[in-house]
Amino acid sequence: MAEKSQGESLAGGADSVLAALPGTLFVAITYIYFLIFAQFGFLRRLAELGLTQPMLRPVMAAMALGGVGISLLTPRLRRWSCPRLRLQFGFWGCGFAAVLSMLPLTPVLAATVAACIGLALGLLTVTLVTHLPRWTGPGHPLWKVGWGTGLGYLVCNLPPLFQASASGIAAVAALLCFAGAVLARLSKLYPEASAMPQVGPASSGLPSFPWLVVWFTALVWLDSAAFLIIQNSPVLKAGTWSGDLHLMRTGGLHLAAALLAVWLLQRHGLRITLSLALGILGLACLALAHPGMIGLAALLYPVGVSFYSVALVATPALLLAGPAVGRRAGALYAVAGWMGSALGIGMAQNLHHVPGWFVLAACLLFVFPLRISASGYAQLALILVGMAVAWTLQRQPTLQPVPLVEQGRQVYIAEGCIHCHSQYVRPDSPDVALWGPASSLAETRQQRPPLIGNRRQGPDLAQVGARRTPLWLQLHLEDPRALSPSSPMPSYPGLFSSSRGTALVAYLSSLHAPGAAAQRAAWIRTWQPSAAALVESHRLDGSQLYGEFCTQCHSSSADRRFGPQFAALAAGPVSLPIPGAEPAANPSLQLAALARISKYGIPGTEMPGHETLTDAESLAIAAAILRQR
Repeated sequence: MAEKSQGESLAGGADSVLAALPGTLFVAITYIYFLIFAQFGFLRRLAELGLTQPMLRPVMAAMALGGVGISLLTPRLRRWSCPRLRLQFGFWGCGFAAVLSMLPLTPVLAATVAACIGLALGLLTVTLVTHLPRWTGPGHPLWKVGWGTGLGYLVCNLPPLFQASASGIAAVAALLCFAGAVLARLSKLYPEASAMPQVGPASSGLPSFPWLVVWFTALVWLDSAAFLIIQNSPVLKAGTWSGDLHLMRTGGLHLAAALLAVWLLQRHGLRITLSLALGILGLACLALAHPGMIGLAALLYPVGVSFYSVALVATPALLLAGPAVGRRAGALYAVAGWMGSALGIGMAQNLHHVPGWFVLAACLLFVFPLRISASGYAQLALILVGMAVAWTLQRQPTLQPVPLVEQGRQVYIAEGCIHCHSQYVRPDSPDVALWGPASSLAETRQQRPPLIGNRRQGPDLAQVGARRTPLWLQLHLEDPRALSPSSPMPSYPGLFSSSRGTALVAYLSSLHAPGAAAQRAAWIRTWQPSAAALVESHRLDGSQLYGEFCTQCHSSSADRRFGPQFAALAAGPVSLPIPGAEPAANPSLQLAALARISKYGIPGTEMPGHETLTDAESLAIAAAILRQR
């Protein structure tokens, strides 16, 4: 009987854990949707659509207005008062808004979708936080919130999701929200009083609720500003969350810090937890302005964010006693969540850094409403240390603008170009004939990081600036198969909806050794096809090769095949002035000159070469061109 009783107890405990699991999952899904889609993926989608400043401001304002309005209105709604039904509406609305974002959008439609995101997300967050005990149950609700917050941040930093396309991020966000809606319908709903507020250390010695809203607003402000500053700076992004290792480290720090925040809330209370969050996050924001401290910022930022994020979810229903939980949650998320985020984004867009005086002002806001007592000295000491650090750092110069070529290098790294292209022409090898002068190993070692590449599936790019013009590079990036039909390279038209495409072209154009273009031009002038290649060329179909490699820009009637964007690339093959290939020239000279052009192009013009053609193939194409005359 005792064994049976113990087995029933264990089964009941497992059922209790499973029954309360939806609360953790709801928190995680909500954070994932807000962080990876509403704050990140949707902005990437707008960039793909070409919606940049000033069109971007009204779109994001529509999202903020929708979020603020519904956050304040939700606690006062009489219709659909059932928490389960409201939560389902919130999840379904968020999911459908994510789906709509994948459609072709005009600025007006983009603003409409943004407003839908704000409305649905506001309804979801306020409903979830107001009735949190109904889904977490009576057992350790703070730990469930901590796990949900940490897992949400961890999933957002998984490389396959973080590096996915805007449509991929929207699809994942939509699927998670639809799953959340189904789970909300099926999950157990605990009584409202099943989880009493965690009064005691967590809520003792706190200022009035309006001051708490001010504290959270300052924290969200700093977080949003730092996020956008990092996202828009290739150097900062490379040192924080570019690459799989950086992302996994950041996700792990978020999860560990979220669990540590629960311990801090239970042992030392909300006041100390938020003060630590302010000190850590403020120091991270100031460190971003110093190239030598980017690594420190990458460690501090996720810790500070997770500290306050756990408290932001738990405060209205779990950490504060008293009625009007819904109105507290609505006010907190309307002001701190939506307005604080908008203010932080505005600071990042206008100042491009977080000023030291702002961090000092935030510290003063934390000190002003407190009564200094024995229990308050620890917090005061933390804040004073943070103020001293802020005062020291603000005297340092801010991060200098990143040169366009360096920005392009970071785009090259971020887009994974090293997986298909090398940047090393091996000396005393066929590489020299294909790609240009050999690379210097000493110069390659000086690169930070070296970009020799993982594999050479495409052409080597060490001297590409001496072989291709900026116009050709841009057209090839926008649509590789328009110039090279057999190319397996993906297209990158989205890069040119912002400055990233221009930066990448500038970087690629800079890839050449001093004098490489002149060396290559001199080497091309001396190239002559072999007699064996001439014999082999007679067995090849030059017209077919011409159609495969040349008709992207030329036609047999000397007309340009494409529209105005190709106008500068090449004229028809008949009208091109070709040194050595004039009609009066020796036929063998004509053939060699045309073969040289088909293989190596015309240096100094938009005419590219096809370096991978064999000598025989180049001669066959040249013969086909001569037959057209």
